[in-house]
Amino acid sequence: MKDLIIAEVYKLFKQSKTFYAITAILIIEFLVLVSAYYQGSAIIDILLSNLKDTFYFEGNLLNGNLLVYLILNTFWFHLPLILIIVVSGMLTSEYKDNTLQTIMLQPIEKWKFVMSKYIVAIGFTISVVFLTALTAFVFSYVFFGKGDLVIYLGTLNFFNSADAQYRLQMAFLSGTVSMVFFSVASMTIAVIMKETTKTWIIAALFLIVSNVLQKVEINSVWYHKWFFPKLNNAWQLLFYQDIPWQEIYRSNILLMGYIIVFVFMGVGIFNKNDIK
Repeated sequence: MKDLIIAEVYKLFKQSKTFYAITAILIIEFLVLVSAYYQGSAIIDILLSNLKDTFYFEGNLLNGNLLVYLILNTFWFHLPLILIIVVSGMLTSEYKDNTLQTIMLQPIEKWKFVMSKYIVAIGFTISVVFLTALTAFVFSYVFFGKGDLVIYLGTLNFFNSADAQYRLQMAFLSGTVSMVFFSVASMTIAVIMKETTKTWIIAALFLIVSNVLQKVEINSVWYHKWFFPKLNNAWQLLFYQDIPWQEIYRSNILLMGYIIVFVFMGVGIFNKNDIK
């Protein structure tokens, strides 16, 4: 298994699309920062348009903490979409190039082979989220400095700089579970679909539908408490004045359960099917 994981890491970073994906993430992040730099007052007006007539705000509201929060909100669709392309390609490219048959001629157990791909996909996803968080914090603080964070989520919430930084860090940590979920789901879709284009379309549709269902309100306890689209937004709970830790833990643990289900599903299907 160790040798298989090393081989998968090598193949992952040998592909140019892996570096294109990382570059794309950094470019999106850079664009958010540049837009904030040149249109800072406009961003504040949009965020607090309904509140400036009621409240008087003093101090530098456009600071690094607010920029990191904006990047967080920007990336929870773009980031999993980019990860889906890279992660699913780890398997579909081998189907496309007909290298999978050659690999299976070696004394390799099929379940170990595909499991190594899941392990590397999870490790890659965590690394990309860490890189995104690191660059977001560093560049935001360098160009905009630190400051208090003001967020409107039903009510107006104020967080001092240290508290805001802690909440943002925890948000990235919580969001990592969501990113891993979509990466693992895309790998399982690749196991089922095999073809690159079909996999990307179905995986992108899965992401879009999940985001749509996250906003849909249905009078069902199961839907709100157990259905995975509703679990992917747990990181937002960190920006309420009183953090509902129990709800955040529950959502992330359940999402980890879904991750395990998708992994076992993919491994089982791959192990059962013939390689053609």
